[in-house]
Amino acid sequence: MKISWKKIAIAFGLFLFGYFSFNPPSFAQTIEKPKLAIAVGGKNLLYYLPLTIAEQLGYFKDEGLQVEISDFAGGAKALQALVGGSADVVSGAFEHTINMQAKGQHIRAFVLQGRAPQIVLAVSNKTMPGYKTVADLKGKKIGVSAPGSSTSMMASFVLAKGGLKPGDVSFIGVGTSAGAISAIRSGQIDAIANLDPLITMLQEHDEIKVVSDTRTLKDTNEVFGGPMPAATLYASEDFIRKYPNTTQALTNAMVRALRWLQKAGPSDIVKAVPESYLLGDRALYIDAFNKVKEAISPDGQFPEGGPAVALKTLQAFEPEIAAAKIDLSQTYTNEFVKKADAKYK
Repeated sequence: MKISWKKIAIAFGLFLFGYFSFNPPSFAQTIEKPKLAIAVGGKNLLYYLPLTIAEQLGYFKDEGLQVEISDFAGGAKALQALVGGSADVVSGAFEHTINMQAKGQHIRAFVLQGRAPQIVLAVSNKTMPGYKTVADLKGKKIGVSAPGSSTSMMASFVLAKGGLKPGDVSFIGVGTSAGAISAIRSGQIDAIANLDPLITMLQEHDEIKVVSDTRTLKDTNEVFGGPMPAATLYASEDFIRKYPNTTQALTNAMVRALRWLQKAGPSDIVKAVPESYLLGDRALYIDAFNKVKEAISPDGQFPEGGPAVALKTLQAFEPEIAAAKIDLSQTYTNEFVKKADAKYK
């Protein structure tokens, strides 16, 4: 029997047409909003390293996204950009999702960058050489990235555990880079709540004494009593509902960055980040990275019990949140991360 290859080709073509008419390819999902504005407070910090890696290694572009990242003095300022409409998404602390719900505004975190806050509260050896307990901070000036940011929240919690209220000290916004270092060295502030690599630099120059440290999982558990979600990507409920494929693409890029970081060596990190992030000292930056490495989320998922720990932390020093009825299930989702994890396994 003579085989008609033409008929076979036509039949196969009709089969494919019928198949894909009812089973469209998964990669055909349309990115509803390819151009995005992301706000972040302190992009140079290791706290936001996954965001930088996703940007520098082209992972956002690979997902069909054109991302513009705007850097602010602190997380509270980045949140203001979202509320004001100049940013679509924020790379910021999980606690803001709880704070905003208490104010009647719903934002949701959809990928976790850090499973420990990495924030360090320390006193200045210059202005407080005789420091002994948290009570000694009463009436003092504490430098934070920006008032209302995660650095001031962490400091407020440590103060509360020591019997002090946020109003017992003065919080001063000093940013997360040269301004913060200058504030400590000039004696403008008596203590500082900040992150790496800045903290490691001050430690190596013996300019500060650590009061409370959350750079490791063990230390975080001791401070907060459990897992504490840290840096995330979060957006308004409306954004996530309106642009689910865009949200998934963002999550895919971030999960890919998190997985890269699990395997990357110090030299890989130094090559990937902008030169300005190294503070002129590559060895110091690598040292700082090694101190916070385990704080970086391995998969982007929010740990069970983590959101409840964050809520309990805020309730300890914020009466407004203590009195509010917070639905934690509305503050985060692992839905997008699970899909991304499946893609990159």
